[in-house]
Amino acid sequence: QVQLVESGGGLVQAGGSLRLSCAASARTFRGNAMGWFRQAPGKEREFVAAISWSGGSTFHTDSVKGRFTISRDNAKNTLYLQMNSLKPEDTAVYYCAARDGSSWRGLYDVWGQGTQVTVSS
Repeated sequence: QVQLVESGGGLVQAGGSLRLSCAASARTFRGNAMGWFRQAPGKEREFVAAISWSGGSTFHTDSVKGRFTISRDNAKNTLYLQMNSLKPEDTAVYYCAARDGSSWRGLYDVWGQGTQVTVSS
């Protein structure tokens, strides 16, 4: 059973915007914190952003602060990542992930298949 499905990736020019979505099963989404990770070729997976179950607490890694915004719609079991002012170094496969618990701090153990984001210079 597929629990997390990402969409919204693609090719965009530097300075452009994309919005990633992650559709989750109710069982995976409800009551749980969610996060976005990314992995560029030849690099380790990077923790990009996260959000608590209530949405009241969020995290954004320093390199995306002021440009990316994580949000969630609990009625739709959907997670979002709004990405503005994209840079070539944002190019990566972006993964949606869930963890068991309402706080975004901790281990993420349910993963989507990933969506490619490519930013051209």
